[in-house]
Amino acid sequence: MIPEIGQFSLVLALFVALAQSSVPLVGAARGWGDWMALAGTAATVQFLLVITAFACLMQSYIVSDFSVANVAANSHTLKPLLYKISGVWGNHEGSMVLWVSILALFGLAVAQFGDNLPPSLKARVLAIQGLIGAAFLSFILFTSNPFLRLDPAPLEGMGLNPILQDPGLAFHPPFLYLGYVGFSMAFSFAVAALIEGRVDPAWARWVRPWTLAAWCALTIGIALGSWWAYYELGWGGWWFWDPVENASFIPWLVGTALLHSAIVVEKRDALKSWTVLLAILAFSMSLLGTFLVRSGVLTSVHTFAADPERGVYILALLLLVIGGSLTLYAIRAPALKGGGLFAPVSREGALVLNNLLLTTAAAVVLLGTLYPLILDAVGGGKVSVGTPFYNATFVPLMIPVLLACAVGAMMSWKRGDLPGVLGRLKLAFAGVVVVVVVAAYILGVTELLAALGFGVAAWMVLGAAVELSERLGLFRLSLAASFRRAVGLPRAAWGMAIAHGAVGIMVAGITASTAFRTESIQLMKPGQEVTVAGYNLRFDGATNLRGPNYTATRGQFTVRKNGEFVTLLSSEKRQFPAEGSTTTEAGIRTTIAGDLYVVLGDRSQGDAWSTRIYFNPLVAWIWVGAILMAVGGMVSLTDRRYRVGAPKPAKARPAKTAPGAAEA
Repeated sequence: MIPEIGQFSLVLALFVALAQSSVPLVGAARGWGDWMALAGTAATVQFLLVITAFACLMQSYIVSDFSVANVAANSHTLKPLLYKISGVWGNHEGSMVLWVSILALFGLAVAQFGDNLPPSLKARVLAIQGLIGAAFLSFILFTSNPFLRLDPAPLEGMGLNPILQDPGLAFHPPFLYLGYVGFSMAFSFAVAALIEGRVDPAWARWVRPWTLAAWCALTIGIALGSWWAYYELGWGGWWFWDPVENASFIPWLVGTALLHSAIVVEKRDALKSWTVLLAILAFSMSLLGTFLVRSGVLTSVHTFAADPERGVYILALLLLVIGGSLTLYAIRAPALKGGGLFAPVSREGALVLNNLLLTTAAAVVLLGTLYPLILDAVGGGKVSVGTPFYNATFVPLMIPVLLACAVGAMMSWKRGDLPGVLGRLKLAFAGVVVVVVVAAYILGVTELLAALGFGVAAWMVLGAAVELSERLGLFRLSLAASFRRAVGLPRAAWGMAIAHGAVGIMVAGITASTAFRTESIQLMKPGQEVTVAGYNLRFDGATNLRGPNYTATRGQFTVRKNGEFVTLLSSEKRQFPAEGSTTTEAGIRTTIAGDLYVVLGDRSQGDAWSTRIYFNPLVAWIWVGAILMAVGGMVSLTDRRYRVGAPKPAKARPAKTAPGAAEA
C-alpha cells in the first residue's frame, strides 16, 4: 500500500506542477491577482506531494520491501540502516525523486518567504519552477518509475554497490543536488525577468541569496565527493578530472562567476544581460551534468546504469531548456537597459575580469569533458583527456583570477586607484616575497613553480587579511573603534574575507600534495619494513574478519618515526557476497603536515602482499579550505540585506481580478 501511495502522490504532483506552470503565467500576463496567487499554493501542494512520495520510497527501503523493483535491485536485508536510507538516492530512480524533492523545496521556500517580491515576478518565478518540476516528474513517471512492483517478490535483494556504502556517499549526493537544483532558482528568476523585461538592483538582491545557497551546497558536495574518492578508492589522489567530477565542477565555476556578477547589478545596475545569461548557463550546466550521469555515455563509479530512452528524454529536455531560454534571451536581452558606466580600472572592471576568466575556465573543462565523447561519436576513435591537458589550460586561467582577487576586493566602484590599492597591499606583497624565498630555499630552486604556488596561496590569505583590516581600521584607529567597526561590518564582508582566505588555504594544499607527494609500491611479508617520507612502516601481517554485510582481509602496519612509535594503521580489502564485488579501505593518518596513506593490495606468493604507501603533504588543507569557503558563503547568506530583501515599492497598483472571480 505504501508504494501505491507514493506512486499516486507523484501522479498528483505532476498535475499540480502543470497547473503551477500555466495558470500563474496567464495571471501575470493579464494582471489577475487570484490567478497569480495560485502559484504559491500550487508550490506548497507540490512539495507536500513529492515529499510524501520520497518518504514512501524511503519506508520501502527501511523495511526491505522487495516487492518494489527498485528496492530489490539496490538493497539487502544485511545492509546497515544508514546505507538502506542512502540507498534511496544511490540509484537512478531514487536519485531523481530526491532531485524533484529538492526542486519542490526551493519552490516552497519562494512561496513562503517571497512576500517582498512583486506579485507578477513571484508568479512567473514559481511558474518556471513548476515547468521544470513537471518535466522531471514526467521523466520519472514515464521512464524511471521507482515504485514498479515485482510479482512474485524475491526473498532477498541484490544489494547496493559496495563503493556507495560509505558515509561520504551517504551525504555527498544530497549536497550536490542542493547545488544543482538550487541554480534552478537563479534560472527561474532570469527567465521571469526576461519575460517581464526588467532587471534591476532589486532583482539582483532577490536572486543572489538563492545563488549563494546553491553555491555553498555545491561546494560542500564537491568537497565531500573528492574526500570520498581519496579515502575510499585507494588510489592516493583527490581529483582525477573524471568527466563526472567535471560535470559538477563546471556549474560551480559558472555559479561563482554569477555570484560576482550579481554584485555589480546590485551595486551599480550594470552587467544586466551578462548576469541573466550566467544564471541561464549555471542551471544549463547542472542539467548537462544530469544528462552525462544518466545517459549511458559515460562509464564511471559515479554514473547510474541507464537505458537509451532515459538519455534521449534528458537530452530533449536539455535542448528544450537551453535552447528555449537562450532563444528568449536573444529576443529580450537587447531590450534590457544598460546601467551605470565604469572605468576598466575599478571594482566593476575587476569583477568583469573575474567573470571572463571563470567562464573561459568552465568552457575549457567542458571542452575537455565532451571532446572525447564527440570524437568517439563521429568515429574518430577513443582518446583520453587527463591531467596534462588541464594543467596546461585550466591552471594558467585560474592564476590571474587569484592574483586579481585581493586587488579587486579593495578597488573602488566606478573608478579605481590601482597604484593606491597596490600601495595598501604592500605588506601582503612583502609577505608573499618572504614565503616564496623561504619555500625556494627549503625546496630548492628546481621547485620554483611550487614555491610560486605557495606565494599565490599566501597572496590570497594575506590579501584577505589586509582588506579586512582596512575595513576595520586596524592600526589606524583605537582598538575600541576597530571593535565597533567589526560589530557593525556587514556579514557579507566577513563572508567574503573568509571565502577568499580559504581559497588560499586550498591552493597551498593543492600545491604541496601535487608537487611533493611521495609514493612507494612493493611486496611485503610480515615483519618487513619500508621507509617513506621519514616514517618507518612495519607490515605486521594480514588477518580475516567479518563485518555486518561483508568479509574482509585487514593488513596491519606499525608506524614509527625516529625510532619512536607513532600509530597503528589498518587497510582492508572488503568482499561483499550479496553484490559480488570488492572494495578497498585505505589506512590514513592525518596531521597538519600531511597524510600517511597505506593500501593493502593482493596477496602474492607465500605470505607476501602488495602494498602501496603514500605521503601526501598538506592534503587535508584542500578540504579544510573548501569547507571554509562554504562557511564564508553561509556567513554572507546571514547578511541582514538578504534576510530583509529588496525594499517593497512605495505604492503598487492593485492587481485586477480575473473575470468571474469573487471580489474581495
